[in-house]
Amino acid sequence: MTDQDDDLPEGADPEEMGALEDPGLFDAPPLAEQERMVEAMLFATSEPLTLREMGTRMPQGCDPGTAVAMLQNHYRGRGVNVVQVGGAWAIRTAPDVSFLMQKEVVESRKLSRAAIETLAIIAYHQPATRAEIEEIRGVAVSKGTIDLLLDLDWIRVGRRRETPGRPVTFVVTEAFLDHFSLSSAKDLPGLGELRAAGLLDPRRMPGLDEDAPGDGEEDEGDEDQEEMF
Repeated sequence: MTDQDDDLPEGADPEEMGALEDPGLFDAPPLAEQERMVEAMLFATSEPLTLREMGTRMPQGCDPGTAVAMLQNHYRGRGVNVVQVGGAWAIRTAPDVSFLMQKEVVESRKLSRAAIETLAIIAYHQPATRAEIEEIRGVAVSKGTIDLLLDLDWIRVGRRRETPGRPVTFVVTEAFLDHFSLSSAKDLPGLGELRAAGLLDPRRMPGLDEDAPGDGEEDEGDEDQEEMF
C-alpha cells in the first residue's frame, strides 16, 4: 500500500475510487444515444418541449438541439414527424395521413361568431389590447368571450402596453398553434386563402370592413354558433 492509499477513506477500494475520478465517465453520451433520449421525451410528453426543458433532463454536456435535428431527419417522410410548435418541439402525425386519426383526435367544439372574430383579431394583430379588439370589431367585447378563449388556452395575457392605464395585451398560445398545425403565427393564412376556403365573410371582415357598425354590445346569448375554422 502506498502513502497515497493511506489518504483514502476507510474501507474504500483504491481501484474503484480511481475509476470515479476518471473524467471519461462524465463525457456526454454519444449523439445516437442523445437522439434516443429526445425521442423518448417527445414521444411520452403531452405538451411540446423546448430545448431548454429537454436539456435539463439530459446528462451534462448533451446537445438537445443537434439531437432534435437528427431525430427530425430520421422521421422525415414517415408517418409521424418531429415538428416545431412555436419555440418548442413535438412529435405529430404527418399531415398527409392525419385523416386516418380524425375519429380519434378531432374534437367537436363550437364558438360564437364573436369568439371567432376576437380570436382572429388577436392572431393577426397580436399583441392586441381589449380596446384595439373592440375598435376593429366595432362592438364591445364581453368578458365571457375573453374568458372562454383563455380557458381554451388559445390566448394568454401578454405584456402591458406602455400607454396611459397600461392595458394588458393578448397573444395566441402554443396550444393554438398546435391545434391548427402552425409553426408560428407567421404561418397564418392570408386573406386570399381565407376567401378561397370560404372562411371569410365578404360582408363582414373584422378590421377591414369600414361599414361595420360602430357601436353596440355583443349579444352574450349569441345563438349563431359556427364550427371553428
